[in-house]
Amino acid sequence: MDEILEILSKDARITPEEIARLTKKDANDVKKAIKSYEKDGTIVKYKAIVNQDMIKDSKEWVRALIEVSITPQKDVGFENIAERIYNFPEVSSCYLVSGTYDLLVVVEGDSLHTVSSFISSKLAPMQNVRSTATHFLLKKYKEDGHIFKKSPQGKRLNISY
Repeated sequence: MDEILEILSKDARITPEEIARLTKKDANDVKKAIKSYEKDGTIVKYKAIVNQDMIKDSKEWVRALIEVSITPQKDVGFENIAERIYNFPEVSSCYLVSGTYDLLVVVEGDSLHTVSSFISSKLAPMQNVRSTATHFLLKKYKEDGHIFKKSPQGKRLNISY
């Protein structure tokens, strides 16, 4: 991966001047490269990783991973059904995967009922969807390489047999 992209993927708030200093490149060249990456779609979005547990007044927020088995369509494979699924506003991510199911869909909602209702009324009944398996996320330990709560240093775990 390009040095500039590698640095930005770890910290999107870093300035082009700081990147130039780290890579020993000209700051204007770095700015041009970033603009080019944004224009051609290499850089899609800058985002913050938010620890929802730290927000005191936040509503309940539910996230589920859904394994979806589908019947591919002739001449288009998985593309059309994946597009229909990822266009639902409840879907935050959708991946074609190898293994026992075809798509891994990440769904978010403000309650268990909202997410389960989406699955039972919109996703599961779709044509070409053979089956779904839902896994509700209970606790987030790490996301996008960031660990949310680190263990205190020097504290050993008790082990008993």
